[in-house]
Amino acid sequence: MSNDPYALATEAATALKSATGVDSFDVALVMGSGWVPAADAIGETISEIPVTDLPGFAPPAVAGHAGRVRAVLTGSGKVALIFLGRTHLYEGRGVDPVVHGVRTAIKAGAGTIVLTNAAGGLRPETQEVGEAVLISDHINLTGANPITGATFVDLTDVYTPRLRDLVREIEPSMAEGVYVAFRGPTYETPAEVRMCRILGGDMVGMSTALEAVAAREGGADVLGISLVTNPGAGLVGEPLNHEEVLEVGRATAARMGGLLAEVVGKL
Repeated sequence: MSNDPYALATEAATALKSATGVDSFDVALVMGSGWVPAADAIGETISEIPVTDLPGFAPPAVAGHAGRVRAVLTGSGKVALIFLGRTHLYEGRGVDPVVHGVRTAIKAGAGTIVLTNAAGGLRPETQEVGEAVLISDHINLTGANPITGATFVDLTDVYTPRLRDLVREIEPSMAEGVYVAFRGPTYETPAEVRMCRILGGDMVGMSTALEAVAAREGGADVLGISLVTNPGAGLVGEPLNHEEVLEVGRATAARMGGLLAEVVGKL
């Protein structure tokens, strides 16, 4: 197994094609905390395997992440690759494992990467728990970047405007917002939440930003959608817990799956 993360992604893509019997994928989706049940609505499962069957993937370390990868035939005839869970930076494995799924998907042919997550809402005055928000941009406060060396990637439109327009055609009322990424695993302090609001953030979480950067480096289009599962710390006076995040995801899974199915069908 290669130590070069890009070569490792190529190895994983080759193993993925062999294991699923799919020569090339059109789109890949990463399902965040609570989003896993939404995958069932996207299409007919061709094959599903543990991610640990592929080079470079670690077992899941977070409740709500299944640690499996699914090949799906959509109603529009496209083949989707669905990651049922992801690796997070706070697991301590380093940056490359966090973006290994995205890099593998691109090496397997996926030209579009859809990133979903559970997020804290920074605007409870306008956001409701259970609301899906399009990611228009992000602020990376993880202190990490998946790219090393003099590789300069333009992030002006890291979340592809054409794909956001497509979602708005399906859901005209869906709001857009800026996602703020922290390393985790602790939830943000009330002071950090206030800071994020001042900086222009609308949602806050512990994923997505590094994957989006890796996807843009690989030449893929990126769509990001956050599911607001709780208000940010200190905004409503209630403590935060991961089970609440999962419960909101379960309650909205069918609706989110229907939305993603429509989006993938129109790509």
